[in-house]
Amino acid sequence: MTQTRRRRGYLDWMRGLAVLVMIEAHVIDSWTRVDARHTWQFMWAMILGGFGAPLFLFLAGVSVALSAGSRARRTGNPGAAARFVIMRGWWVFGLAFAFRVQSWILGMGSPRTLLKVDILNIMGPAIVAAAALWGVCRTVRSRAFAFAGAALAIAFLTPVVRHLPILEAWPEALAAYVRPVAGRSNFCIFPWAGFVFAGAFAGVLIDQAQTRSAETRLNGRLFVWGAALGAGAYGASLLPSPYAHSEFWGGSPAFFFLRTGVIALLVATAFAWDARRVWFRGRVPASDADPQSERWSPMQQLGRSSLFIYWIHVEIVYGLISLRIHKRLTHPEAWMALAAFIVFMLGCAALKDWVVSRRHDRNAAPPPAAPAYAVQ
Repeated sequence: MTQTRRRRGYLDWMRGLAVLVMIEAHVIDSWTRVDARHTWQFMWAMILGGFGAPLFLFLAGVSVALSAGSRARRTGNPGAAARFVIMRGWWVFGLAFAFRVQSWILGMGSPRTLLKVDILNIMGPAIVAAAALWGVCRTVRSRAFAFAGAALAIAFLTPVVRHLPILEAWPEALAAYVRPVAGRSNFCIFPWAGFVFAGAFAGVLIDQAQTRSAETRLNGRLFVWGAALGAGAYGASLLPSPYAHSEFWGGSPAFFFLRTGVIALLVATAFAWDARRVWFRGRVPASDADPQSERWSPMQQLGRSSLFIYWIHVEIVYGLISLRIHKRLTHPEAWMALAAFIVFMLGCAALKDWVVSRRHDRNAAPPPAAPAYAVQ
């Protein structure tokens, strides 16, 4: 059986989907008129947009397991592999503050915004914790159980932790990492870090699927598990809550597992879409034989440039560049603007890759041959 040593394009496709959902949420939120924000169209646009962050966090967790596993196989040193991914998590955490400094300078806002907790502030430490847990556990089974246990613990503790009296005594900037604080946090550890651990659980299983047939079977199981988890979570949401304080749309376990189930379904669906050439044409995709011959995919292009797009698009959508259309567009106008903006972001991502490729080619080019007259 052929070893699946290629880059898993369906995960890039999933990141591309997360980019589209993220852009949709921000564009519609920033550019839609005030009088159109109480309609069902806007409500469903925001519900759809709410899947962007869980997708990114889940896929970050998948990358923790895949990156650590791949590096451990190459070096034979699981501890060093875990430390490498831990450093990547701290790098993401540092980027969170660099992004806030950029936003503060370009937006000319209050210095208070420098300590605002956004998705990178949660993603970075969660990656660190997941990588450390991967390094402590030495077997596939123990890693899977550890990641599943961490995700479950965060999900079920969220309604309790958010209402702990001790948090009232914490500095506001620190408490914002644990529970929502108005004006301070868009995200917090409970429950958002749980998506990273849920993704790491899936990543451990994907990393072990070293053949196409094994990966096909695994994604079939992910589809079934995702459907069962989502249906079960929805059913549980209709029952009385066992918590004294719990809101479905906030930090309820039911909402966490519903979104996790949908994401698992999407991963399996993305795999099926990526593998359609095998199933319908009866041949191995070009990417398995020669990575350079893989067909260009706009979704994968967006996915491979997800951090770059996140970095530039927020200031364009919410910043001074688009100030004239903030909360000025009707629903049809906002969706047309969204379509144009997605094309623009795709172009920026392609241009970035072209520039990086040209720079790499120049640096890798051999020195020019000596002129004939210089040869003695």
